[in-house]
Amino acid sequence: MQLLPWSHPTSAGFTLTGWHSPPSGKPLLHFLHGNGFCGRTYEPLLADLAAHFDLWLCDVQGHGDTEHGGRFHGWNRSAELAVEAFEAGRGIFGEVPRFALGHSFGGVLTSLILARHPQLFRRAALLDPVLFSKAMMGVMALSELVGLHRRNVMAQKSAARRRHWPDRANAFDLLQGRGIFRGWTDAALQAYVDHALKEAADGGVELKCRPSREVDIFSSFPRRLWPSLARLSTPTLLLYGNKTYAFVGQSAKRLSGLNPAVSIAEVPGGHCFMQEHPADTAARVLAFLQSEA
Repeated sequence: MQLLPWSHPTSAGFTLTGWHSPPSGKPLLHFLHGNGFCGRTYEPLLADLAAHFDLWLCDVQGHGDTEHGGRFHGWNRSAELAVEAFEAGRGIFGEVPRFALGHSFGGVLTSLILARHPQLFRRAALLDPVLFSKAMMGVMALSELVGLHRRNVMAQKSAARRRHWPDRANAFDLLQGRGIFRGWTDAALQAYVDHALKEAADGGVELKCRPSREVDIFSSFPRRLWPSLARLSTPTLLLYGNKTYAFVGQSAKRLSGLNPAVSIAEVPGGHCFMQEHPADTAARVLAFLQSEA
């Protein structure tokens, strides 16, 4: 799978970067990653999809090779900046059919894009999007008001994340089977080690995404999420893992009842089921995106 780098100086004052496949005339798939990852972390999944789509991978603020960009500009602005970069760069692909795919944080950003730009993509797939319930967002808003928002469980885990290793082989060995990486295929974990880590000043390797940026994201939430989800008109498939966070499946069921444009399915695996079962996930995504029903 050949990928070429792109960059875009955004209206927010920092440069977004990512990767795209060489234009071939195939339909174009826009992909947004989860918090703390980057687009190429998902190479086993994307390699299967690349046989059917050209790819546009966008690494959001502070992820991959995208600049940290100072303060986190928020979920909604991050979604709009991804659109800004895509509109600036997609001309090289011509007027081919366009589709969208996103995981976790990137799945939520993708849903915000679909709500604001209903004509941009024909169909979309969301992989375990962290669709916070109204009650969760109410608690987060109150916590933000009183200064406790950086103390939620996911934010605390991110803050405590190890960020430095002697080399990539050591990072692979120490991450394998642990935490969020439990159950990942070797190829998926290798993609993370190859693309989500960078050379450190002391000769070791460290995370490209600062743990503080992960905390910024997990300590915040998208504005007007459920009104946006109610407006979705793009046919959308939401896949969620049978071992993921409880609220993800609950929100998926609520959304499918709220909006007939969204269909859902439970699949084997955790929050990163696409890293545990990339071929199965690619087959499910492909079948939906290529369907016309």
